[in-house]
Amino acid sequence: MNTQKTDMSLQIERRGIMLVLSSPSGAGKSTIAREVLSKEQNLKLSVSVTTRDRRGSEIDGTHYHFISDREFDRMRDSDSLLEWAQVHSNFYGTPADPVEDALNNGKDMLFDIDWQGGLQLMEKARIDVVSIFILPPSLEELKSRLVRRAEDAPEVIEKRLENAMNEIPHWSDYDYVVVNDDLERAFGQVSAILQAERLRRDRRPGLFDYVNRLIG
Repeated sequence: MNTQKTDMSLQIERRGIMLVLSSPSGAGKSTIAREVLSKEQNLKLSVSVTTRDRRGSEIDGTHYHFISDREFDRMRDSDSLLEWAQVHSNFYGTPADPVEDALNNGKDMLFDIDWQGGLQLMEKARIDVVSIFILPPSLEELKSRLVRRAEDAPEVIEKRLENAMNEIPHWSDYDYVVVNDDLERAFGQVSAILQAERLRRDRRPGLFDYVNRLIG
């Protein structure tokens, strides 16, 4: 009985976190994102909309919402997107309403997005964003991962490697940097960052009521 009361008293109200993971293609952010999502109960993936073609391994509504160029233009022009970017000749964006609803209810949202979208989120909602940039251990390993993925044509792989040279310098815009030379270690580092950020005083407005009860 006493243990139950103690546990209930520690349900301190807090606002959710926007956990942003960015990296050049092939550095492993999506793999790390899936691992974190599988272990964290209070974390939900923000599913972006995109105009690119669906890959064979992807599920519409789970990995992305695959939409037409016309529908993307409508969402962008009606201010329904929290951020949007053009990547590899395709458009990506984050619907705003599901994110705000989650944060208001103390739920954390994970964003698996490129640096352009990450910077837009930081500009619009800096207080809510925790940003992590994932780096590969080397460019050779980055190319090897893209080849092993076997989802892109050789010319697409070369384009992604070329783009990586423009993406990697944006590491310094992020709060944290994780080098993915070992998946388990990288996952552990991302999880530690999430746990620490959840405990920050300025993210927990319920502490005021809790402390008043504690000393009252």
